Amino acid sequence: MQGPVAIDRLELGIAPYLWPFAQARRGEIDAHFATLRQSLPDLWNGRVLLMKDAAVAGGVLRGTFFETGFADFMAWRDWGFPDPSVVNCFAMGALRGSDGAYLLGVMSAFTANAGRIYFPAGTPDLSDIKGDTVDLLGSVLRELEEETGLATQDFTVAPNWTAVARGPRLALMKAVAAGRPAEDLRQAALRHLAGEARPELADVRIVRSPGDFDPAMPEFVTAYLSHVWAREAED
Repeated sequence: MQGPVAIDRLELGIAPYLWPFAQARRGEIDAHFATLRQSLPDLWNGRVLLMKDAAVAGGVLRGTFFETGFADFMAWRDWGFPDPSVVNCFAMGALRGSDGAYLLGVMSAFTANAGRIYFPAGTPDLSDIKGDTVDLLGSVLRELEEETGLATQDFTVAPNWTAVARGPRLALMKAVAAGRPAEDLRQAALRHLAGEARPELADVRIVRSPGDFDPAMPEFVTAYLSHVWAREAED
């Protein structure tokens, strides 16, 4: 799957897994993370969720998440994703104002993705586990509130998802429609960020067309936006 692909339903499990990559390269991973923390001391080796056995069929995404350390994830990412059986599956809130413009956040300098420009999102973690599944919608709603200050009464969410795969990254986009124009939303988000001691976002960008694309936007973001606009042009 490359995508964008419409997803009607998620069937996501969670199961224990001793990741061979992390087991075999434990010493190297720990040393790599220690080096990263010299320039990014806010990094914390918490527990995150990655996915294996990901597959899409009949509008359903199936996969099994497993728990691992953030240090393992960073090494896997920085070393070119040496285990192709694993994917980084995460959910993003494609926030759109009432005027049709999208809002994306610029990651702060102290984060692991400094300067990158994304929709509100986060790597799934233990707080997203609900029973025997992983609640990616809950992850989107949490990240939206943390990064912009918007709560569920401020927007509506689409019933389905759009999956965009780029290599080992599997971005699940949830369309989020707010009732205010993008500039109003941006100013509200900036006020929210100004009230935080260490905001995860350094800025909020408005994107109205491909002319607003930035090299710091990953391909799965620009592919999703291009897909939405192409479909709207057909209609």
